[in-house]
Amino acid sequence: MDFKPKRPGHSPEKRPLYVYYLIALAVIVVLNMFVLPALRERSIQKTDYTTFLESVEDGKVKRAEIQEDSILYELTKDDETVFCKTNRVDDPLLVEKLYKAGTKMEAVKATNNSLLISIIGGYLVPIAIFLFLGRWLSKKMMESMGGGGPGGMMSFGKSNAKVYVKSSTGIKFTDVAGEDEAKELLTEIVDFLHNPKKYTEIGAKMPKGALLVGPPGTGKTLLAKAVAGEAEVPFFSISGSEFVEMFVGMGAAKVRDLFKQANEKAPCIVFIDEIDTIGKKRDGSGFSGNDEREQTLNQLLTEMDGFDASKGVVILAATNRPDSLDPALLRPGRFDRRIPVELPDQKGREEILRVHAKNIKISETVQFETIARAAVGASGADLANIVNEAALRAVRDGRKFATQADFEESIDVVIAGYQKKNRVLSTKEKLIVAYHEIGHALVAAKQTESAPVHKITIIPRTSGALGYTMQVEDKEHFLMTKEELENKIATFTGGRAAEELIFHSITTGASNDIEQATKIARAMISRYGMSDEFDMVAMEHMQNQYLGGDSSLSCSSETQTILDQKVVELVKTQHEKAKAILEENIIKLHELAKYLYEHETITGEEFMDILNKPSNIEE
Repeated sequence: MDFKPKRPGHSPEKRPLYVYYLIALAVIVVLNMFVLPALRERSIQKTDYTTFLESVEDGKVKRAEIQEDSILYELTKDDETVFCKTNRVDDPLLVEKLYKAGTKMEAVKATNNSLLISIIGGYLVPIAIFLFLGRWLSKKMMESMGGGGPGGMMSFGKSNAKVYVKSSTGIKFTDVAGEDEAKELLTEIVDFLHNPKKYTEIGAKMPKGALLVGPPGTGKTLLAKAVAGEAEVPFFSISGSEFVEMFVGMGAAKVRDLFKQANEKAPCIVFIDEIDTIGKKRDGSGFSGNDEREQTLNQLLTEMDGFDASKGVVILAATNRPDSLDPALLRPGRFDRRIPVELPDQKGREEILRVHAKNIKISETVQFETIARAAVGASGADLANIVNEAALRAVRDGRKFATQADFEESIDVVIAGYQKKNRVLSTKEKLIVAYHEIGHALVAAKQTESAPVHKITIIPRTSGALGYTMQVEDKEHFLMTKEELENKIATFTGGRAAEELIFHSITTGASNDIEQATKIARAMISRYGMSDEFDMVAMEHMQNQYLGGDSSLSCSSETQTILDQKVVELVKTQHEKAKAILEENIIKLHELAKYLYEHETITGEEFMDILNKPSNIEE
């Protein structure tokens, strides 16, 4: 006998939904035709015609319904109403007798219309209500179980991808600034979708997939939409997390449905955002074979191998964790092209600011070059936020356009938060913060290989900072020497050194400075090979470089002890250097701290003017 094993948890008999509707319909018909009429007949007392006439003469019949072959009437008996029925006889005086007795009469004649109304009211209307409620309840039930969307129960396995149809008015490459290299690499994909014959004639194949990698906020999703806008083809957009379902196998079904839709609408672009959600490296244990994420990844790998790239289906994906992706996903034939989308440089930041500034009214005196130089390390999303904050500040001040001051203040807002106006420092605390910040700035200014001071403020911010010193490089800086890193450590220790020198005490205000100085010193020794003891041996490895950079030591406990000692020595040496610089310039330290205390905020130009002119304070 032929035998097929059943899968666990799987029913071999899957009845379509209409079968249950037909069963319900049969139940309703039986109830209306047999059960309900029988129940009604059982509740009605049968009498003879003579008893009926006697009840009429006694005035006990309140209402009578005269039918073709019977009479239904309501009889008042012992202060109760009883429904009775009697056979109708040919009595020409019946109506007159009922009229004299004050009985309400109704004459019912069976016609085609009444039969039709009976069928509609008794059968069709209940059936229609039942069908409507059944569909509505099944849809709500499936939505609550995570399988919602159009079609309710039938939406299991649907990709739920957002489809942007072909449009000539969508996002273009001109709307994306600061990523010229990424746009250049993506232009080839657009050209292939426009002129595929040019490539097929020479035998060239378009890369099946392109992976956009970079920090958050650099415009990876915007670039993907710009590719679709330039190519003027349908654009499927879905997040990696949308593939993950509570039911095992649903993610794989969604992948199949997504690629099926893409093949039907080819040429088109499929964009999977945050692909690391489903594309993580598979572990080596034997217990993950039924994992939903792994099944989804396996289906994605299969689909990318199976579809024909010559149809013009291009797969784009974005992630800020490329090191966590499965190697099978990154091999040639799948994601052939890796496109870095890095933080913009000086020129890129200026272009991004100009693009976003088109949407607001600005003053003619706004210098985007200066703003871009001050926003070092800002992503495209940060720069868009800076422009918006400048516009909001202009509205708060009652102006109809944003000025240079608005943009400069918005940079402070993005970096350190809004001004905390309700935090009022005491005279002593304000003085300590002033000396602390001038200590940073003075140490930085007196070192030859250090970034110039751009701004100093002691206005408390919502981020918790009581003040900060901003340094801005004159030019783009991609490499840092050992001397420059040591000078940065000395600058970070300058605030604490000023407190020790002036107040002969220390406060908690240097906590962030200590973290930054320690981080740089440890990196110099463990990663950059800037120590004689360890030479060019890496003691630390970085992971997730686009998400802050998690580090992990790869050395013995004995070596780690020596490494910690070297870090302490390096920071301590730079701390002593900072104190020596401040002792040599203590008059300027007093003069600058006094000026900052009085004005709360000074620019780099004001700082340098006071530093370079003869002092008016006696030692």
